[in-house]
Amino acid sequence: MSAIFSPPPAALPTDKELVLKVIPMPADTNGNGDIFGGWVMAQVDLAGSVLPARYIQGRMATVAVNEFIFKQPVRVGDILSFFASITRVGNTSVTVEVEVYAERFVSQGSYVKVTEARLTYVAIDNQGRPRPVPKRTAPN
Repeated sequence: MSAIFSPPPAALPTDKELVLKVIPMPADTNGNGDIFGGWVMAQVDLAGSVLPARYIQGRMATVAVNEFIFKQPVRVGDILSFFASITRVGNTSVTVEVEVYAERFVSQGSYVKVTEARLTYVAIDNQGRPRPVPKRTAPN
């Protein structure tokens, strides 16, 4: 009989901002009974947009998923915490790193890093064309 791999508990990041918490439900599962990766990607995209919105101050669009790594499965009932930080502000775009931690339903208070991603958002005008990110100091 094989043992189920259980990664060691992870510490939550102190250098990123908590931008979203969500609990996946049974309707979000794939054929294996785990949470569908596309659902996780959609949540990461939402979480990733929170900080750039402070810079862009208007319409924006996701233009790139630069990196996306599924480290552990997400399960029904996990409490997911999404942490983000801005890594680059360009002329028209903002790049963000997002880390996702699961607080397992059966082991509350202990966290496992389940996903990490890097996404780029671009500021757009009313016609959907890129526009400059307003020049200002970073919000706190």
